[in-house]
Amino acid sequence: MKIVSWNVNGIRASIKKGFGEVVSNFDADVFCVQETKAQDDQVSEALKEITGYEVFSNSAERKGYSGTGILSKKKPLSFFANIGVEDHDVEGRVTCAEYDAFYLVNVYVPNSGNGLKRLDYRSVWDKDFTNYLLNLQKKKPLIVTGDFNVAHTANDLANPKSNYNKTSGFTQVEIDGLDHMLHTLNLVDSFRTLHPDEFDKYTFWSMRGGARSRNVGWRIDYFLVSESLWPKVKSAEIHDQVMGSDHCPISMEIDI
Repeated sequence: MKIVSWNVNGIRASIKKGFGEVVSNFDADVFCVQETKAQDDQVSEALKEITGYEVFSNSAERKGYSGTGILSKKKPLSFFANIGVEDHDVEGRVTCAEYDAFYLVNVYVPNSGNGLKRLDYRSVWDKDFTNYLLNLQKKKPLIVTGDFNVAHTANDLANPKSNYNKTSGFTQVEIDGLDHMLHTLNLVDSFRTLHPDEFDKYTFWSMRGGARSRNVGWRIDYFLVSESLWPKVKSAEIHDQVMGSDHCPISMEIDI
């Protein structure tokens, strides 16, 4: 089973930049998207030319903001959205598909914002999202993917010293939140585990200052997998040559 995840930075804009061709080229069984920036009906309209997939989406109440979606060739056993906490659920940040062997959770984690103005909210989100995953994991193993808006270690961004505790995505509060999730749930960071020495592979680049052409980036998009599923994981890759967003797609293959 091949799964791809991509923060598309607006699904309607992404369609105009060749999203359909990217989906076709990957030929994944499941394609997860974050930051759709569209209502559910707009997501369906944008993806109407993409055939062979069932589309499940979750939009924010605020139009043109946040939003997630899952495109699946095989119809999931069930599909549901949100984590059951109203303050978070209004932003459409989680979509979940249940398959025979696991739950696939697609997430767009809140950004702590300029000046870290949402850092306190982000801290609460991390705790609530971890509790949500804990309850799911009581039933089946997890594959959790998406944009986590945090570089886990200094090896996961180009300029750790200048960003540490100053920039959204690399504060100790955010790092601790991810650490807590990984250890509480016994999740494996698939790319880092399979590529322990690749420290120049990033998934996000600022649109300012030619960051992408200089590869001044951040690895903030992940496939996190329950330890019980880990022996079945065959690959985890970062596709930084694929353009069309300020993020690039990531993929994972698993024997199911």
